[in-house]
Amino acid sequence: MKSLLVSAMCLSIFAGISQEVAFEEYDLDNDLHVILHQDNTAPLISISVLYHVGSKDEDPQRTGFAHFFEHLLFEGTENIKKGEWDKIVSSNGGSGNATTDEDRTYYYEVFPSNNLELGLWLESERMLHPVINQKGVDTQNEVVKEEKRLRVDNSPYGKFIENIKKNLFQNHPYKETVIGKMADLDAATLDEFIAFKKKFYSPNNAVLVIAGDFEKDNAKKLISNYFKDIPKGAEITRNFPKEDPITTEINAKAYDSNIQIPASMIAYRTPGLRNRDSQVLEMISTYLSDGPSSKLYKKMVDDEKQALQIGAIPITLEDYGMYIIFALPVGETGLNTLNNSIEEEVEKLRTDLISENDYQKLQNKFENQFVNSNSSVEGIANSLAEYYMLYGDTSLINKEIEVYRSITREEIQEVAQKYLKPNQRLVLEYLPEQNTAN
Repeated sequence: MKSLLVSAMCLSIFAGISQEVAFEEYDLDNDLHVILHQDNTAPLISISVLYHVGSKDEDPQRTGFAHFFEHLLFEGTENIKKGEWDKIVSSNGGSGNATTDEDRTYYYEVFPSNNLELGLWLESERMLHPVINQKGVDTQNEVVKEEKRLRVDNSPYGKFIENIKKNLFQNHPYKETVIGKMADLDAATLDEFIAFKKKFYSPNNAVLVIAGDFEKDNAKKLISNYFKDIPKGAEITRNFPKEDPITTEINAKAYDSNIQIPASMIAYRTPGLRNRDSQVLEMISTYLSDGPSSKLYKKMVDDEKQALQIGAIPITLEDYGMYIIFALPVGETGLNTLNNSIEEEVEKLRTDLISENDYQKLQNKFENQFVNSNSSVEGIANSLAEYYMLYGDTSLINKEIEVYRSITREEIQEVAQKYLKPNQRLVLEYLPEQNTAN
């Protein structure tokens, strides 16, 4: 116990002193939000733009648009030829990529610090001058189809998130997958793609972050030169339908031709990321299933030999979240046996306080995660963008660890009682494909 306390003290001191992230933020006249984090300790720089657009913003008959644009906006611009984007980045010693989820799309490059202007030019080109034509749409349509075949259709357990979402959500667009339906993309017209770009990929729906080795005055001048004249888009209003509370256990089955071992998946609908309870649920997830020393792994894999694998995925989104526990059985172990064992551990959370020793281990893990998340310019840039756009508070990059430190054992119990009841869950049997008529 003493060694744990010493470890916690050391981590706390390190996190509190070494990991303070200094930043400056301001708006251009077109409402592009800018965040600057200057760190001249290494000659690297990250330039990123986060657009507040994800799969939830799509027309229900045109799913997959946001993810499609993640690919499409690498096609080229009025000043960058088709296929040249990645060549420009790599030939200048850089790397880059993009990601899309339900709430946002994020583009970034990491360069040697003498390429700040190049990175800003690239992202201003993406925002202002992308070429969206039928040839590019057709090219990326095939790319997305191949990605879906690889990652979803032909991947073991690749459709489990899809099946969880469509059972947990009936009204909110989170019921759809990020990659969308290929039939929707096939049916879309070029004008629909152009309209989607005009609506969402504008400066007033974006945040630009520069992190790393640069001088602020020079950066501000370059930002103004490349971004200030980009026209502001129309104001975006969002009013998504709400979900009714789940009051009766949902039972469902899904089939996958790529698996031989069935899986049990238990999922709960949880609050959005601005709700403090979502952070408590992250601690609960770590307690139950993070690593071999976690409660579920030790019980079901090590001690009782019921499961080949056990884990949990806390998916924290802007409007709602999902807390998913999954298990693969050993031998003839039934899925109901797995479900009962999982519920026994969740019930303990609802009825008893976790031990002081386990609580301290949790605190140590979250301290360590905090330190690691701010250990690179890429990580810092991503955190700054998301804290501003999704959480509405950029300063959380320094303050969020205090939220986790303030979570008590009693609060963990209260949140488990609030969200993790049997009558509030989905129980999904994920099975090898068979004749579903039986």
